[in-house]
Amino acid sequence: MNDAATIEHLAGRLGSALRAQHLMLATAESCTAGGVGYAITLLPGASGWYDRGFIAYSNEAKMQMLGVSAAYLRDFGAVSEPVARAMALGALSHGAQVSMAVTGVAGPDAGSDDKPVGTVCFAWAIRRDVSNAPWVKTQTQHLTGDRHAVRTRSIIIALETLVGLLEQREDI
Repeated sequence: MNDAATIEHLAGRLGSALRAQHLMLATAESCTAGGVGYAITLLPGASGWYDRGFIAYSNEAKMQMLGVSAAYLRDFGAVSEPVARAMALGALSHGAQVSMAVTGVAGPDAGSDDKPVGTVCFAWAIRRDVSNAPWVKTQTQHLTGDRHAVRTRSIIIALETLVGLLEQREDI
């Protein structure tokens, strides 16, 4: 299966899982610049389970739209699990029960020794009950390839992981 078919297949599985559990999704994206939201909305009926997407490319946007702390950006950097977690929680704060966030260095420039090109941080958050704190999972991947490959692989990982969480962990 090619990347486009894989993404479409995963988006369909995600939609089915969200519909079955009566959950709405919000996305918070930086390096993928809305690619996850685009993939999700390729499917007819996505408005039944996709609430909204945030493209927070700059640090200012991450702070303004998602409530990411300036201290997190200063102390950990925009490409970090704490910032991805804050982005996912910020997206979740707008009413959806499920969110995912992705922030990374897609390249070809802007990498550093500690965060080379291909470093991508993800977070997924689920809140089934508003009286309890959300469940959150974070992960960092070191992807290879050019800018397009890093972004495409990031979209696949974001969708694939969320599908797995929803299909396998109904207790979250």
